[in-house]
Amino acid sequence: MYPAYSVIFFTTASGAGYGMLVWLAILAAANAVSPGLASGIAAFAVALGLITAGLLSSTFHLGHPERAWRALSQWRSSWLSREGIAAVVTYAPALFFALGWVVFNSVEGNWLIAGLLAGIMALVTVACTGMIYSSLKAIPRWTDATVVPVYLAFAMSSGGALIVTVLTILDPLASHWFWLVTLATSLAWALKLLYWQRIDNAAPVSTAESATGLGHLGTVRQLEAPHTGENYIMREMGFQIARKHAARLRMIALLIGGAIPVLAFIIAGTVSGPTLVIATLIGLAGTVIGVLLERWLFFAEAQHAAMLFYGAKAV
Repeated sequence: MYPAYSVIFFTTASGAGYGMLVWLAILAAANAVSPGLASGIAAFAVALGLITAGLLSSTFHLGHPERAWRALSQWRSSWLSREGIAAVVTYAPALFFALGWVVFNSVEGNWLIAGLLAGIMALVTVACTGMIYSSLKAIPRWTDATVVPVYLAFAMSSGGALIVTVLTILDPLASHWFWLVTLATSLAWALKLLYWQRIDNAAPVSTAESATGLGHLGTVRQLEAPHTGENYIMREMGFQIARKHAARLRMIALLIGGAIPVLAFIIAGTVSGPTLVIATLIGLAGTVIGVLLERWLFFAEAQHAAMLFYGAKAV
């Protein structure tokens, strides 16, 4: 599949923003932060800003972005519609939670309930995003059972990296929160490694023989290409990346997005002062680059069943 940059930005930015909302709810429930104007404006501005920017960017890949609102009407059958509704619903408790944090300096009582609701709806929205891809049977690599957990894990990982960075600058957290972010990052990449292992060893779901229904006659070979030039299907669904290049990018993503942030957050949990800020910023930078690479590979390595009619042997 063609890795559209608008969709990559959408899944990365909104996932991180929703992850931040979950972490903010957890921190409030654990009474681990002191609510206030500076920390509240910074944290919620980043979280809601990323969510909004991500959602808006997702419309850029549509043929008619001005009609995006119509997708909300198909919630009975479409995960895209369910995601849109969940995203809209999440704003209400999130803004109420932000109001208590910033204006009333409180995250207790109804403010905390709103925060927990925002966190739950954030996870629901990310799960719906994962299901958009997981439900597409024409792309076998996306139907793997690990796809939705990977989306949730990376939302928590990137959201955690952002929240500890923001609060480290304004209101440093206790060291054990850095260990929790380290755990979230490790879990996310462990799930991604499992996903890569599963898709690399999965048996083909469809072949040229099964797609044409001519398998009983023997091997199906293409006599002539369907088109003499490139068309929309070939551009959007026929993107290919060499196996060796994909393997190299996987290692780079794992190193930059996994190993470096884990080491950086471990260091951050044991130091203070400028070293703490530097370690946290390095961890955040590695996380962002790693997730962007992981998401690009998620699309670039996907094979659409339609390509069986354009010469692919199996998907």
